[in-house]
Amino acid sequence: MSEKRIVTRATTTDNRTEPQLGSVSVGGSMTTCDSVWRWGGDNMLPLALSLMARRSVAHRRIINDKADYIAGKGLTYDESIPLIGQFVARANGSGDTLRSIIARLALDQAMFGNAFMEVVTDDNNTFLSLYHRDASTCRVARDSKHVILHHNWASFRKEEAHTLPLYPLFEPQNDGTLRSIVHYKNYEPMFSHYGVASYIAGLDVAAIAYKTDRWNISRIDNSFQLSGVMMLDSVTESDEEADRIVRMAEERFAGHPGQVLFVLRDHNDNDNSQFIPIDAASDGDWHKLHEQSESDLVIAHSWFRSLSGLDYSSGFSTERILHEYEVALNTVIITEQEQLLEPIRTIIGQVLGVDGTSLEIINRPPTRSKPIYMRVWEARKADGLDYDPEDVEQQQFLSQITKYNIKSVD
Repeated sequence: MSEKRIVTRATTTDNRTEPQLGSVSVGGSMTTCDSVWRWGGDNMLPLALSLMARRSVAHRRIINDKADYIAGKGLTYDESIPLIGQFVARANGSGDTLRSIIARLALDQAMFGNAFMEVVTDDNNTFLSLYHRDASTCRVARDSKHVILHHNWASFRKEEAHTLPLYPLFEPQNDGTLRSIVHYKNYEPMFSHYGVASYIAGLDVAAIAYKTDRWNISRIDNSFQLSGVMMLDSVTESDEEADRIVRMAEERFAGHPGQVLFVLRDHNDNDNSQFIPIDAASDGDWHKLHEQSESDLVIAHSWFRSLSGLDYSSGFSTERILHEYEVALNTVIITEQEQLLEPIRTIIGQVLGVDGTSLEIINRPPTRSKPIYMRVWEARKADGLDYDPEDVEQQQFLSQITKYNIKSVD
């Protein structure tokens, strides 16, 4: 029997020669990007979601924190199976740990509602490599059995694209490997080829949070000048001359982005030029609008304010954070983790031939309510649970049982 070993030579498709887009039959001739199921009306929805995540502060923070909690603090496994330990510490030829791959998959899942993981082995299953693939570069082929990868779908060129079969299908490649790609996607009725981000109902809310931030920036750029109407008295010979005077006044006095409306009127005996300010008493409404958008974003993400740092300004409540973490753990985090780990466990069993069911993500709350120098039996007593001061395991300090002793933690 061939000896199983962990990644030593496999590299991602970015660093190898792949079959060209037309070399694999995927729903007929593949000469244009019409050979894939469009992700969004113009096939560029991932770009729009990425831009929104980069522009909206609260939206980005929620995505990052949610992904971090789902990725956990490392991985635990049955130490009697050293092959799994080796794989956890080095999951591919690039030296990535399994935890780092899961972290990237969790970020894509939180941002796009979709994530892609490339699986690499050979005919004899002598090694296994897993790679995260940027979800924005992936599209499902028309046959729904392949994924087409391209670095820029706005400027699609078939000679720059790669084709991989959807797991559990594997296909041989030019470098002698067998490759497949796992597609994670959030279920959504009426959407069969792509998942939908959990915050889809909050896109407008994220735009409001972004635009209220932009409004504050424009006020700073405009040196907090009052908005208003400037009435100018002048004599002009033509409409073109009047337009020129107004444009010149706007460039010199309106500020950026310009909150003053200039109106030119016919000159009379007396100069009646005047500035009519517009009451800006709506500042409070803008502030409330921004706060409301943040609250709605948290709801749209199925997340919690204290786990995203949105309530730190009003005080740091350890008990509330721990309570919301427990709720998030049992309603969101563990469910997402199982979705990510399920195919990985199956692939480990299929390719490496070992039981991967012991693979679990380590979860740890963001803060502790008990000091780490407290013994386990003391902590159980404080929580009203059964305790035994004579039990050897309960005589350990909390710092001993919370210290992770695996090499897979980044």
